[in-house]
Amino acid sequence: MFGSCWVANSPVKSRTNRRNLFRSGSFLQRKTLREAMPKPSDIRIVEAVLSFEPVPYRAPLKFGGRIVDRSTLINVEVSVEGRRGHGASGFGSMPIGNLWAWPSETVPPEQTEDAMKKFAEEVIELANGYPDFGHPIEIAYQISAEYPHLAKTLSQRLKLAEPIPLLAQLVAASAFDAALHDAYGRANDANSYDLLSSKQMNDDLSIYLDSQFKGEFLDKYTLRKPKDELPLYHLVGALDALSDAEVKKSVGDGLPESLAAWIKADGLTHLKIKLAGDNLDWDIDRVLAVDRVASEANAAREATSWLYSCDFNEKCANVDYVVEFLGRIKKKNAAAYDRIQYIEQPTHRDLKAHPENRMHEAAKLKPIVIDESLVDYETLLLAREQGYSGAALKACKGQTDSLLLAAAAQKFGMFLCVQDLTCPGLSFLQSAALAARIPTTAAVEGNGRQYCPAASKPWA
Repeated sequence: MFGSCWVANSPVKSRTNRRNLFRSGSFLQRKTLREAMPKPSDIRIVEAVLSFEPVPYRAPLKFGGRIVDRSTLINVEVSVEGRRGHGASGFGSMPIGNLWAWPSETVPPEQTEDAMKKFAEEVIELANGYPDFGHPIEIAYQISAEYPHLAKTLSQRLKLAEPIPLLAQLVAASAFDAALHDAYGRANDANSYDLLSSKQMNDDLSIYLDSQFKGEFLDKYTLRKPKDELPLYHLVGALDALSDAEVKKSVGDGLPESLAAWIKADGLTHLKIKLAGDNLDWDIDRVLAVDRVASEANAAREATSWLYSCDFNEKCANVDYVVEFLGRIKKKNAAAYDRIQYIEQPTHRDLKAHPENRMHEAAKLKPIVIDESLVDYETLLLAREQGYSGAALKACKGQTDSLLLAAAAQKFGMFLCVQDLTCPGLSFLQSAALAARIPTTAAVEGNGRQYCPAASKPWA
């Protein structure tokens, strides 16, 4: 079922094309060449094992009109062996995040969660049937070629009202992807981020992206020494209290319960503000209210500099909404406007279905970051064409794709940030590691500490 199937100088941009190559038997010459010159660092999957872990929230999180009060972690352990017969195990973890990855109007949330669990299980079955040695980028890339077909057949078998979307597929498979990279590093007694050069990778980036990347490898776009520190974006959800006076019902667990208290406790410098996207007056008032509270709290701790990101979760009707939003904030409070570092995915995630949603005018004012739409290299190119000037990297979309997209975004001079999926424990460590190894990342989001800190206690 599986086999090495890459052909030199043939850029492949979509998983559909990858799958056609994956099924093809026309690349035996390249496979024979690779087997004749194996990389000693190559690994092969021995066994992949999956489990699920429930995660309760200490407080509900509202975004994009949806409320989340619990989650489920997908945990994966991958055992591998190297060409010299030595073995190692790696670990990966990620929240299912179905309300974000698959916000369906026809499939209820309990069904989307169940389908993503089953998809994760079938990815593990695919991994356990993969026979070849290789680099984790190569192995994950080839296995992912099967995801669309897997999703189609699973959707039919479960009689779902719509197929499992690609973003949900990536999220469900991301724990396996992370575990594979982790196992590779452990098998080679090195951090996997230090094993991304031509000495370890069997193919250059032109195979995964296009000919612009001929002769380049991921070591060019990653750091050998991780950043010592990064700004952390704290989430201000639509239901979150800004001041202590707004706290309606105390959680009583000793953690801060308002934005003002969080700023005092953690010395926050970066705030991600969740907005409605379909209520302009409310959105403007919310940013100005956040700024008032942040200004007062930061004055008390004698801080002079802090920043915001604004996340509309695709709810804006068009770019005019964003331009007016920014213009009115600038008119009402120029300092608050200056503190907005970037705008995140303001309009619908289906870029092909909405070519009218071009971001050029808004991108003249602030970086406009693609997030939910960003599922592969093809969508990155389309996003740039439609005026997006930045990209949000997320470990929940897979470490392999995140590294490839980070390379492309850097070559294109795009603004970069790393965001999470309310990731606790190991899943946040994966996200933070990604941010620390990408040279141009502006900040890393980490809101698991706000909403589900109990899941992180074993990792403290």
